[in-house]
Amino acid sequence: MKTQVAIIGGGPSGLLLGQLLSKQGISNIILERMTGEYVLGRIRAGILEQGFADLVREAGVSERMDAEGIVHEGFELAFNEQSTYIDVKNLTGGDTVLCYGQVEITADLMEARDAAELETYYEAKDVELHDVNTESPSATFTQNGETYRLECDYIAGCDGFHGVSRPTIPAELRTEHEKVYPFGWLGVLSETPPASKELIYSKSDRGFALVSMRSETRSRYYIQVPLTDNVEDWSDDAFWDELRKRLPPKAADNLVTGPSIEKSIAPLRSFVCEPMQYGRLFLVGDAAHIVPPTGAKGLNLAASDVATLYKIMTRVYKEGDASCVSQYSDIALRRVWNGERFSWWMTNMMHKFDASETSDSELGNVTFSRFMASELSYYTGSESGKKVIAEQYVGLPYEDLKP
Repeated sequence: MKTQVAIIGGGPSGLLLGQLLSKQGISNIILERMTGEYVLGRIRAGILEQGFADLVREAGVSERMDAEGIVHEGFELAFNEQSTYIDVKNLTGGDTVLCYGQVEITADLMEARDAAELETYYEAKDVELHDVNTESPSATFTQNGETYRLECDYIAGCDGFHGVSRPTIPAELRTEHEKVYPFGWLGVLSETPPASKELIYSKSDRGFALVSMRSETRSRYYIQVPLTDNVEDWSDDAFWDELRKRLPPKAADNLVTGPSIEKSIAPLRSFVCEPMQYGRLFLVGDAAHIVPPTGAKGLNLAASDVATLYKIMTRVYKEGDASCVSQYSDIALRRVWNGERFSWWMTNMMHKFDASETSDSELGNVTFSRFMASELSYYTGSESGKKVIAEQYVGLPYEDLKP
């Protein structure tokens, strides 16, 4: 079989890229190793930058997002028994973010792809990429005992951190930067109204907590826990009790509890692979970079990768100009490193580090804690400091290709 762009991975990044390409008449086939039901069952991010929301609109899949998404004009930083509101809309000249769950985005994109009768191979096993540094790359895979070869012009590796795309780049040609944090996030999803209309990032002596939501009636909460903890260690009652202790008084009073419908612990890491391109293979999203979720950058950085690759493929096929292909990694990495820095910064400021867990091994715990407290006070104590946070939170503009 043949196509112009082979997309490895059928999560939101691969689906969004496929939908955008098809709108330009660029053929694409998606290979996804899991079932569609599994992909839809992954509970992930829910805050969309303006750029991501606009891409979904450009793909023609925004009807439900625009109808049901909740616009957030700011968020709250709580620490030292006080709260500071970051008025994102006013501080950035009108930019906002949209609360709409990744599961919902994925479902909408799947439905649109099915309606357009675009090819997707679920449960594609043993995927291997071939000749990606030539003009004739291909992918092989098995499905239901049959072996297939997909010939293509380009390959988009949207298959996540554990996928086959990144390892296809020879080890001697890629550099991987990684930091693993000494704690994780215990997250609970519940059919309860959120304790706040907008997100609250809360730092206390007991550790970090986050108030977020998926809708007016569905809440998503997180608390910082040691990596040694297991989900089974936390009953619903224990989670609600601990969360309440970490929240500012008003949010704690507004907290409505109920049975969890999903509960999991996610480790935190920062990761970047350079370059994000090898020949005609492009790494997109988690295949190339991971951020701690503090600051809501993971899915949004993947969207900016998609935007850059979409612009490149459109120029290649609509204008016959392939000279722009080499721009992908440099453009993508500039935004990735900015998002990585902001996520690292927010994580350091808002989390509790024990004596042996300081972010910088050359600093003592007390010194590090003082530095982070000073950072919080400085940036939340002036309009210029708040503006820096707001601009980073809504996301930097997408970069255009060079002529």
